[in-house]
Order: sequence, then structure tokens, then C-alpha cells
Amino acid sequence: MNVLFFCLIAAILLFSLLLFRAYQNTKDVVINTITMFHSKIELNQNHFTILHLSDIHLENISITPEELYEKISNQKIDFIALTGDFLDRKRSIPKIVPYLKVLKKANPTYGIFAVFGNHDYFLRTANFQRLQQTLEENGCHTLRNEHLSLEINGELVNIIGIDDYSTNRSDIQKAYKELPKGYNLIITHDPNIVLDLEDYHYDYLLSGHFHGGQIHWPKPYHLLKMGKLVRKNMVKGLHYHDGKPFYISEGLGQTGVNIRVGSRPEITIHDISV
Repeated sequence: MNVLFFCLIAAILLFSLLLFRAYQNTKDVVINTITMFHSKIELNQNHFTILHLSDIHLENISITPEELYEKISNQKIDFIALTGDFLDRKRSIPKIVPYLKVLKKANPTYGIFAVFGNHDYFLRTANFQRLQQTLEENGCHTLRNEHLSLEINGELVNIIGIDDYSTNRSDIQKAYKELPKGYNLIITHDPNIVLDLEDYHYDYLLSGHFHGGQIHWPKPYHLLKMGKLVRKNMVKGLHYHDGKPFYISEGLGQTGVNIRVGSRPEITIHDISV
């Protein structure tokens, strides 16, 4: 009886320790830098820098706005890309404002651009509109199957915002309508959309959605229902489809439970030559 009791206590303590460590992982934010060459032009002659954040999930985020600013304040940023899943619940909408103020304070040269993810659409219509309005009132250009064109260092950069693929809100044809010739950067939430882009040219695509598995041990089997890319073991980082590059962020926040195993919250800097 005593042996069973002590074994039970030991198991509870071990589980508690592992759970605490998994929670601490949510505070261990990784900054990844990706250098993407597009042409023979040397990087230091003609390039732009994107700060990419995804899956903020305000219900389960362990980094404060002040901590976020400390991590990005020394970066020279041309523009910021936010690839969806800001929150699940209407009461979280005001919580996004301090984070947006921090992003504005980082002074991106050309602004902040955002698309929505499947969790954002958990909101009812009026509350979703309130989320979109909050983003726009705080300096974000929200893109829902549309594009904006910027002239950066004499080159035309098309930012193509494609709405959430996993909830069937993507309209690729609409997003590309009357698109001028230039560097095509897609920002979207669910990276599975690359499988439907064979007939559309893009130079780079930024996404999120998978959280790097969040609990990625021994493998993120729980992601199998989230599309074909998971079966190809494409759940985080830089990948290629049809020779075209796309990036899957591990996200800044968590969903479900505020723990991570085998993954870390991510801030990504993309340095792109054009």
C-alpha cells in the first residue's frame, strides 16, 4: 500500500514538473531569420524586411506587449505581416490593442497587413466586424481576398491577402484580379492553400495555422485532420511546392491549453531580395 502510494505521488510530481516545463516553453520565444533570394541582385543592394507574426491567440499567450516590443525594437522593418488567428472570443478583442500599439511603435516603413484565420471566424458577424474595425483603427490593413501594391526600392511588391482556406473562405481568383506585374507575396492563414495555387504565380507565401504541432511529441499526429501538408511532414518552417517557397510560422500564442512540447512561440524576420 505504501509503495503504491509513493509511486502515485512520484507520478503526480513528475507529471506536474512536465506540465510546468511545457508551460515555461510558451515563454521561450524564438526569433527566426529567413533570407530569401529572388533574383541575382545582391541582398544589400535591393531588399526588404518583413516581420511576420501568426496565431497570436490572445486567450493563451505568454508574451506581454512590452516583451514583444523588446524583442522587435532593434529590427529595421519594412512592413509587418499578421497571418491570422488573433483570438476566439469577443471579450478578447480589447486585449489586442496593446499588441497593435507595440507593432506601430516598431515603425514599419510601409505599414501592417493582416489576414484572418479560422479561429477569428468563431466570432459572430457583429463581433468579427468589431475585430476587423479594431485592427484597422490601430494601423492594420486587413485583406480578405484582395491585394495591395507597394513600391519598395523601385520594385513593385504585391501583397496578396487570401482569406482562410480551412473554412472555405479563400477566393484566389478574386485576390489576383487585376494584379499588376511585380513581386507577389501571399499572406494567408492555412498553408494548405499552396496545393490549389498551381495556376497562380507567387514568389513567396507566409502562413501559420499548425503551431508547429504545439505538442509535437513524438509526432503531431493530432494535426492529421488539418490537411495534406501534415501528411507530407510540412508543419513548420520553410518548404517548397511546385518549386515555389512558402513559410509556416509556429505562431506566437497557443490554442486549447497554454503549453508547448517540441515547439516554441515564433517571431519571424524575412529578409527578401527583389
